[in-house]
Amino acid sequence: MNLRRITKLVREGDLVAEVRLEVMEVEEEWSPYISLEDAQRLDDVREAQLAQDLKRASRLAHRLRRLTPVSV
Repeated sequence: MNLRRITKLVREGDLVAEVRLEVMEVEEEWSPYISLEDAQRLDDVREAQLAQDLKRASRLAHRLRRLTPVSV
């Protein structure tokens, strides 16, 4: 089993959260895997973003950013 860290972007509306995950790579067809805790954290971050709960989203994510549109 091989472990590595990745950063997953979770976007809801104008908010983008950077969530750090640990990915497990094994010698199986369905590899790579993330842990149940990491999957639940991704769901929790998305729920916090939908509720506009910035405090909770920033606590669960590594970084939280707001996107602003650019007019050309």
